[in-house]
Amino acid sequence: MSQPDLSGLAAHLAALETLVGPTGLVTDPADRARYETPARYAAGVAAAVLRPASTSEVSAVVGYCARHGLTFVPQGANTGLAEGSTPDASGAHLVLSLDRLGAPLKIDVADRTAEVGAGVRLSALNAALEPHGLFLPIDLGADPTVGGMAATNAGGARFLRYGDMRRHVLGLEVVLPDPAGTVLTLSHGLRKDNAAIALRQLFVGGCGAFGVITKATVEVHHRPRQTAAALLIPRDMEAVLSLLLAFEAEAGPLLTAFEGMSKAAMERAVAHVPSLSNPFSGGMADYAVLVELTRPWAPREGENSLDETLQLIAGRLLELDDGPLTDALFGSAAKMWALRHALSEGLRASGPVVGFDLSFRRRDLARFRAEATKMLDASFPDYALCDFGHVADGGIHFNLVGPTTPERRAALREAVLTLAIDGFGASFSGEHGLGRAFQDAYDRFTPRAIQDYSAAVAAVFGQGSASVRLAPTTSLPSGSL
Repeated sequence: MSQPDLSGLAAHLAALETLVGPTGLVTDPADRARYETPARYAAGVAAAVLRPASTSEVSAVVGYCARHGLTFVPQGANTGLAEGSTPDASGAHLVLSLDRLGAPLKIDVADRTAEVGAGVRLSALNAALEPHGLFLPIDLGADPTVGGMAATNAGGARFLRYGDMRRHVLGLEVVLPDPAGTVLTLSHGLRKDNAAIALRQLFVGGCGAFGVITKATVEVHHRPRQTAAALLIPRDMEAVLSLLLAFEAEAGPLLTAFEGMSKAAMERAVAHVPSLSNPFSGGMADYAVLVELTRPWAPREGENSLDETLQLIAGRLLELDDGPLTDALFGSAAKMWALRHALSEGLRASGPVVGFDLSFRRRDLARFRAEATKMLDASFPDYALCDFGHVADGGIHFNLVGPTTPERRAALREAVLTLAIDGFGASFSGEHGLGRAFQDAYDRFTPRAIQDYSAAVAAVFGQGSASVRLAPTTSLPSGSL
């Protein structure tokens, strides 16, 4: 795809500065760096960073870019792992940062909703909700903005109980990439609204391809007032699904999380995060599952505590002959989650990571992992498999630590993705969204008809503004996924 003509960049930046003010334009390379550097992989180079402070300023900037053929990449907190919010190395892209859209932050306790600007961080929203006993239960290993979470349809560790952002977004305000910078209000936060086609669903998970989210209304939940957790050691990988089915049957809606962790991933977390210690007295388990039960009400007289409920379920499974469970460790839920949340940090500290965000049918997870391990041992023995993931929703973060030479990495990616997608019908992006990191997979595995229809839908919202590039992939016309 040809890049836009930036010969008049200085004049464009001067015009854009009048729209966002001096504090809304960042041109100094040192100040741009944090907007150019993704959470994983190499940094890009931006022509400049635009930081509008309101929806009207976003509209003015987007409309200007559309009229003048300027390419821009929307960015929230820049915590994504798909290179979807940073510029490439050409220096031709503007970054449209939404980090100044910190208002509104309105909480409606009676309706159990929150109306927030796209730049509001998840931590800030939950801090504001905490006095009301509420929270947005999307549990991630980062602190993203709500707008970014909606744009990528974030899921997280408690997807099993609460679902993803699509489940929680009740309304959106978006700016379209057309010459007018058209602002649309898509629903008003109603839980039930069939008065029009639910266009907001295109923007949730649309990764910025159809427009820029500037405000969201989200449903929030009562915070748990009881929590119990355990580390389960399955008989083998094939037994993990049996464990999950047993807990779903026995615990029902109390089951909040069911997170799998490999020995290699846990070892690296313990080795590189000083605050952690090995919870397994007999040596690190080959594989462990963090299971969590929660209730939104306080303990009631005559009711088993969640700790008792968890121990009863595990005890019954331990008593089975050739059952799926060989051991269970009970204790502080906070300490167990500290181990789970430290896995990514441990991997980063142990060497270059080639990460895959794969999603399977639950019944296929163990078989894929077994076949992938054989393939890695035979063809890529210089990589260490350090996987973990959300077993209950079929997600696995299939992380490999090892050399990152371009040729070796390309061969590895092709082998893993071919096995996962062609062999098991998996998704190459379970919850990370789309970006340059997945460009090869998108080109290779997404059916051409779907690519074409995605481009056509994006063109409708852009009204022919083909030079506005909202997502940093290049296989389709500008302004599409």
